[in-house]
Amino acid sequence: MTKQEHDEYGGLKRDLEALAKVADRRQALRLMFGVSAATLFACSPSIMGGDGGADGGGADGTGSDASATPTSCTAVPQETGGPYPGDGTNGPNVLDQSGVVRSDIRSSFGSLSGAAEGVPMKVRIRLLDASGCGVVANAAIYLWHCDRAGNYSLYSAGVTDKNYLRGVQITDADGVVEFQTIVPGCYSGRWPHMHFEIFRDAASATAGSAAARTSQLALPQAMCAAAYATAGYEASVANLARITLATDNVFSDGAAAQTPTITGNVTDGFIATIDVAFAR
Repeated sequence: MTKQEHDEYGGLKRDLEALAKVADRRQALRLMFGVSAATLFACSPSIMGGDGGADGGGADGTGSDASATPTSCTAVPQETGGPYPGDGTNGPNVLDQSGVVRSDIRSSFGSLSGAAEGVPMKVRIRLLDASGCGVVANAAIYLWHCDRAGNYSLYSAGVTDKNYLRGVQITDADGVVEFQTIVPGCYSGRWPHMHFEIFRDAASATAGSAAARTSQLALPQAMCAAAYATAGYEASVANLARITLATDNVFSDGAAAQTPTITGNVTDGFIATIDVAFAR
């Protein structure tokens, strides 16, 4: 597979610099008008925690308040990026391409086309400094995962000409990033998950091999089961039945620091919220 062309007009570096300026202006407005993080992230009760329990509820709230004091600063475990990172360490590299900095990662970008279908899901990550629990602003997070059929764009048969479900966001003044995506499918041999890489700043994000931390999110079973009961996820039902966190080759040593809180439902979409700490 040939490596996609680098954007000659600045690529990711230009996009990240522009986004950082926007974040700085937003913070200035917060300070000027007294807008708190709680205004941006309204609290609502969690309906589905790390144990996978479920109840009713809409998807307009979040499982935690971005202004709340962190309850844990345990560093997220270092995990494999897998064989389909798309960060230049194993074939294709999306990190140096203009357009990869985006919050909605459901569609392909650049010269590629096609969008991933599935149950809507927002992923909200608050990045923390493991040494002091302070929020980490202006860091970059690259998130990627498989589609509802268990395929990875750029790598899997049938989707090598697509680069959907991959994107970068910069943490705001509250250390938060948000991605709009879909609930990923469950493929044979792995618990449902998402991959992510943390970069200390925008500049280092252009070098895919320089991630400060590489890890994965373990998705709660109840949410997955609900999503997999919908059209397009048929293969995931059987695959999920054959795997547990205890037998997964990544999460078998524990996934407490990698399991987000879930709110929402299949109709309105889900929201996954998690604090992620790393050693700066």
